[in-house]
Amino acid sequence: MIGLSKFNSMFELIQTFTSEEKCLEYLEHIRWNGNVISPFDSESKVYKCSKGYYCKNTNKMFNVKTKTIFENTKIPLQKWFIAIWLITSHKKGISSLQLSRDINVTQKTGWFMLQRIRKCFEIENQHKLFNIVEVDETYIGGKERNKNIKPNKQGTQGRSTKSKIPVIGMIERKGKIVSHIIENAKSETLTSSIIRVVDKSSKVYTDEWKGYCKIHTLYEHKFVKLSFPENG
Repeated sequence: MIGLSKFNSMFELIQTFTSEEKCLEYLEHIRWNGNVISPFDSESKVYKCSKGYYCKNTNKMFNVKTKTIFENTKIPLQKWFIAIWLITSHKKGISSLQLSRDINVTQKTGWFMLQRIRKCFEIENQHKLFNIVEVDETYIGGKERNKNIKPNKQGTQGRSTKSKIPVIGMIERKGKIVSHIIENAKSETLTSSIIRVVDKSSKVYTDEWKGYCKIHTLYEHKFVKLSFPENG
């Protein structure tokens, strides 16, 4: 989303962004690359001030966080960056509770951040994926044996959609992520979902689920063992 996928670990990210100032410098480089543009009027002249930037045409002050997911929050950018990295690294999703634990914020704050990042990904989900793309499906809703409702539903194990929502996740290595709710994990559904998102020149990696049996006729297709936990 903001170039954080190039970091191979959270430790590497934390070592890079050791202060709020370094985070701001990075964000300005990603957003403007030395040519500051007013978010209120792209044609306006911009003046640098002690507290940010001034848009001459609209007479408004702004900074690099204006009109972004970071706007009007007191959450340090380092925590935002870590949250984005974690969410984009977990192809099958991450809960607000887990996020709050990982970045040491309240669950309410974790939920707020998750919603903002997910909303931003509504735009990301429109992108085409290229090069090496890993594809997997998951089921949102958790395992029946872990639920308190009794009796548990029968026939809900594995890839059943009786009490769980199937989601396909596609990640471009060191790139963007696209995920969508799907009707089922049948070959026709998975194949059409991949075709809509993954460029024909790409190499596609999946597990050995039979739903991916037609991929080899459309892409260079490789199998890989995927061991992502089922999302609860």
